[in-house]
Amino acid sequence: QVQLVESGGGLVQPGGSLRLSCAASGLTTDYLTIGWFRQAPGKEREGLACISFSDDETYYADSVKGRFTISGDNAKSTVYLQMNNLKPEDTAVYYCAAVRDVPFELLPDSFYDYWGQGTQVTVSP
Repeated sequence: QVQLVESGGGLVQPGGSLRLSCAASGLTTDYLTIGWFRQAPGKEREGLACISFSDDETYYADSVKGRFTISGDNAKSTVYLQMNNLKPEDTAVYYCAAVRDVPFELLPDSFYDYWGQGTQVTVSP
């Protein structure tokens, strides 16, 4: 059974940092791509970044480029999203998703087969 579990969310002040984790189980990392998404209340789900375990390539949305960094630990089947200089508009539920594919760009949510349950990130004074 494939399972993605996010962790690391919470309340942080503007300008602060958080590191989210996405632990994958029930599937190998062969040709695996994991992406991070977020959804704020009343807004559409937004793709943030993805990483390919096949070639370690990473792709980012312009909205987070330079502030967020995605990385992966093949041995732990875990992907991280380091978020720096957080802003109130980063407040959302953050999700990770997985698909067996080798991307050449940031993949939209429709490409992904497996999803985690989400973790809340709140940026507030």
